[in-house]
Amino acid sequence: MEAHPVDVHVGKKLRARRTILGRSQEEIGNAVGVTFQQIQKYERGLNRIGASRLYEFAKLLDVDVAYFYNGIEGAEESLQISGLAEDAVPFEYETIDNKEVLALVRAYYDIPRPQVRKKMLALIKSLAESKEIDEAEPKVAIEEGKLAKA
Repeated sequence: MEAHPVDVHVGKKLRARRTILGRSQEEIGNAVGVTFQQIQKYERGLNRIGASRLYEFAKLLDVDVAYFYNGIEGAEESLQISGLAEDAVPFEYETIDNKEVLALVRAYYDIPRPQVRKKMLALIKSLAESKEIDEAEPKVAIEEGKLAKA
């Protein structure tokens, strides 16, 4: 039997949040009373997460239960009212397995003051939108929290 797209979506959100916080499957499993193999099944959407367990995950990972359903809008198109469509298009997910992205997110959450985090987010957004990046500038590499000219 194939995993339900909603279960897969919720599992991916569980994995994303756990990974961002740097917590292992074993650590999360021990905290809620299941094995790391069960966490793997939840994260892949193979096993459905019950409401009470989802609530435990939300508390443990410091998010609202709604977090697990964010981004699921439009799911109705890939599901039929009577059940799954055989040719249903699976949800697309962001990949956060990239080590650089994880390092950025962890560093962001390590900033203790919310006001500073918001300013950093605004700075990063403005840099991403900037079309005037000068290619002639020396390239700078960031290694273990230190700046180094490449």
